Amino acid sequence: PDSITIEDNVILGTDVIIEPKTHLRGNTVIGAGGRIGPGSMIDNSKIGDNVSVLYSVVTDSEVAANTTIGPYSHLRGKVKVGESCRIGNFVEIKKTTIGNNTNVAHLSYLGDATLEEKVNIGAGTITANYDGVNKHPTYLGKGTKTGSNSVFVAPVTIGKDVTVAAGSVVTSDVPDECLVIARTKQRIIEGWKQNS
Repeated sequence: PDSITIEDNVILGTDVIIEPKTHLRGNTVIGAGGRIGPGSMIDNSKIGDNVSVLYSVVTDSEVAANTTIGPYSHLRGKVKVGESCRIGNFVEIKKTTIGNNTNVAHLSYLGDATLEEKVNIGAGTITANYDGVNKHPTYLGKGTKTGSNSVFVAPVTIGKDVTVAAGSVVTSDVPDECLVIARTKQRIIEGWKQNS
């Protein structure tokens, strides 16, 4: 308990477990049955019932019921995460809405994006939302799946039930129910050896 801080305005539901080295700040609400920490910080955020937040930071955001956050996730700037989602290892989400039953399991950045329900984000997926001057939105439709190391160069809209091949850089809108492959064809140059 000596390693935990809970500010006066924080509201805790019933049967909440606060693990060591966890800090709850501002107008934060933690729903019933939650497990927060160890090593988490939640500031000015609303956390639904039965949510787990492990080694993560949540600021100015909302997380709906039965969702798991972390380890090592960072949600900031008006993020809204739906019910029964997984936001996993080393994921940063900024100013993004995520639909129910969506997974962003590892090593991804989502900024200024909208994800409908049942979207699966492959490892290393990035929304390239900043052009050096302005921020731009990315939209991913219901049931869409992104392959590992996909990049969405915003503004871009992806329809529902789209599959994005691993390693794709998507720069144009994609209609519903498509496979999109946006990468150069592999070349093999035989007999080549780097000069020493």
